[in-house]
Amino acid sequence: MPFAPRSADDRFVLVTEVGTRDGFQTEPKFIPTELKAEVINALIDAGVRSLEASSFVSPRAVPQMADASEVMALIRRKPGVRLSALVPNARGAERAAAATVDMMACFVSASETHCQANLNKSLDAALADFADLAPIAHQSGIALRGAVATAFGCPFEGEVSIDNILKLVEAYLRGGARHISLGDTTGMATPPVVTRTVEAIRARFPEAIIALHFHNTRGIGLANVMNGLELGVREYDASIGGLGGCPFAPGATGNICTEDLVYLLHECGYETGIDIEALAAVARRVQEVMERDLPGQFMKAGPRLRLSSLQSVRRAAG
Repeated sequence: MPFAPRSADDRFVLVTEVGTRDGFQTEPKFIPTELKAEVINALIDAGVRSLEASSFVSPRAVPQMADASEVMALIRRKPGVRLSALVPNARGAERAAAATVDMMACFVSASETHCQANLNKSLDAALADFADLAPIAHQSGIALRGAVATAFGCPFEGEVSIDNILKLVEAYLRGGARHISLGDTTGMATPPVVTRTVEAIRARFPEAIIALHFHNTRGIGLANVMNGLELGVREYDASIGGLGGCPFAPGATGNICTEDLVYLLHECGYETGIDIEALAAVARRVQEVMERDLPGQFMKAGPRLRLSSLQSVRRAAG
């Protein structure tokens, strides 16, 4: 089977849950702090080992994330679980350090136009913010993750320059961020685009630890994951229930769904350390909280070998 792990050492895939940040941040109705922490704690109990729990952005810019410090304080931490938070600048880094996050995630768009729309500043100005916050992370002994937004295409500019992507990766690595996340911010990734981008980064910066962050805007998010697995990438972001979507991208829908991703990985012989049934229960709980159907499929259908009794279904007449 071409997508199966090549060896025992190749089998583990780290799934980073981003729903409580990337998914919750665009919800118009404020989600109570205790409810956010409940979801995070349930995800940890289900075996999720990496979570982007919240975002230390300006409360005026993203009111939903105004309680980031309070959420972090309510999380029941466990050994081996990495809690990260998005930080846009030095002020956010100071708050994140005070909340004792394990990793600070920073992002800059590879597209100049999207950077202006999303951050209201130029690409170079956003990189300057990263340069300001990186020493704060280092002084606190906190790891850094550099995210390249619109890494696979921009809704305003089209194809994104590989040179721009390499420029961002170089700046991140120079600032001490060995973990590099390539963000399919607007759902424009396809397997060929993913291949050429990952290969270009590896050729220039083999020391980078690459993660892939796909959206399912055009229905091929998990196809891109399969391609990433063939490329040897072993870290993926996903959002519980399929929540999320960039507010600055026309037609963008949610991230790939965590429980659907985990089901796919397990069926292909990979290990995640996650209890898929417990994860599906969290997804159904999040669906209750959102008070609407979410796009996740596994939580509705269950595993492929879950059988039903003949008496439980309608019978054909005649």
